[in-house]
Amino acid sequence: MLPELVRRWAGLWLALAVASAWGAKAPLAVDEIAPGVFVHRGEVAEMAADNGGDIANLSFVVGERCVAVIDTGSTAAIGQALLAAVRLKTGLPVCYVINTHMHFDHVFGNAAFEGGEARFVGNQRLPASLSARADGFVQRVTETLGDAAAGTRAVYPTVLVDRDSTLDLGGRRLKVEAWPTAHTDNDLTVYDEKTGTLWTGDLLFDAHLPVIDGSVVGWLKVLDQLEQRPVRHLVPGHGRADVAGTDALARERAYLADVAATVRKAIRGGQGLRAVIDAGEGKAMAGWQLSEAFHPRNLSAAYTELEWED
Repeated sequence: MLPELVRRWAGLWLALAVASAWGAKAPLAVDEIAPGVFVHRGEVAEMAADNGGDIANLSFVVGERCVAVIDTGSTAAIGQALLAAVRLKTGLPVCYVINTHMHFDHVFGNAAFEGGEARFVGNQRLPASLSARADGFVQRVTETLGDAAAGTRAVYPTVLVDRDSTLDLGGRRLKVEAWPTAHTDNDLTVYDEKTGTLWTGDLLFDAHLPVIDGSVVGWLKVLDQLEQRPVRHLVPGHGRADVAGTDALARERAYLADVAATVRKAIRGGQGLRAVIDAGEGKAMAGWQLSEAFHPRNLSAAYTELEWED
């Protein structure tokens, strides 16, 4: 027992020291939504200096042998604060860092977990997609957050999933599953068999308006499958820590279906993209946050996709 306590507190001290040096609020606050399943709820906001880039839901799962972290945040400092939160709960090593997709607010904390036992897991298409945007992502984070972005850089997965794979944490197995193009071209979900917890990444948004960076048609098809999954806990990429038993999936589906229908109608009527965006206000955005920032982008992405649809 004593060696375990020594390792646990030594790890916590180190994580706190590094996080403090980088200006992070450490450790991150987490909720235990199921036994051994911890979720940090990021702000529903765009990245800004006043939130330090803490804008996505980040999680970790504790097994008998080791820990899996699911998404790591926008900066190395947030990753260190997440590591500090892990150390408050257990001294077990982090053996897996799983990225649900390549957006900076889900992967740029990876650097905090280098140098240990962790293997980095992602969709097989993640490396190419992240590589194409990494420099721009780093520049955007640095310009927005300044010193709080110190040490932030891209760390790529070394375990690539083309369909599905099972990760063993000791007494606990996680099924990771790669999906066709939907929110992005490299989405990955994680399912904990022990507690019935499903992490969707940004295949599911709660409160935060969904953001299309892949295919609206593909996303709707993926939602068809996710809605059939019997789960006890459902962790979205943004919003509440657990939305199981709510209409979160149906609500997202309604929004995305409305975007697709609006764009198809405009294309059939000979309207250009500018006219679609200018007429983009409507009931589909009701109740969603950040709609001004992201709804025009969604219309543009859908128009580009559907313009030459058969």
